[in-house]
Amino acid sequence: MDKNDPAFQNPSKPIGPFYSASQVERLRQEKGWDIIQDSDRGYRRVVPSPIPVNIQQSRIIESMLNAGEIVIAVGGGGIPVMREDNHDLRGVEAVIDKDYASARLAIEIDADVLFILTAVEYVYRDFATPQQKALEELSLAEAKELLKEGHFGKGSMEPKIMAAVMFLEETNKDPSREREVIITLPEVAVKALEGKTGTRITR
Repeated sequence: MDKNDPAFQNPSKPIGPFYSASQVERLRQEKGWDIIQDSDRGYRRVVPSPIPVNIQQSRIIESMLNAGEIVIAVGGGGIPVMREDNHDLRGVEAVIDKDYASARLAIEIDADVLFILTAVEYVYRDFATPQQKALEELSLAEAKELLKEGHFGKGSMEPKIMAAVMFLEETNKDPSREREVIITLPEVAVKALEGKTGTRITR
């Protein structure tokens, strides 16, 4: 994590159990926690959710992939750490969004395709409204414009589109290499790779 990430000034990711209103002030004073009301179920602690800038073991992961291994990595977003001035790593109380962590890993291992598997077969414009429309193909510019216009849910599709933008903007721009992001359901991933379903985002 970058210690200067603005997320550290604005904790927003709820974690842990729910607390009653009578417990909130004591927890704030005793533990120094940031606490918010979360839906109608009570109060929860919130921590920062910064953008990952580096995956510590990405070179090891890449070498394992090149050796033909199946690698499971950045589960739950990974363990957030910062690098001190003496180069030591220090754990940070934060939550890393799994989509951003996956995009960062894909960038660092020089992947051609970033799959983001989720609960819908397509990305939709105006989701859950009578005007909703499945988006089968998007350019990077179109994805950024739709983000700017607020078409995607902040806690659901927005981080996935932002992760797609991160991947497409930060991977090597070699014109001989095609890069794409595919967003779809896990059970149709093979069909999506064949171009038969899902949302594809390209440069």
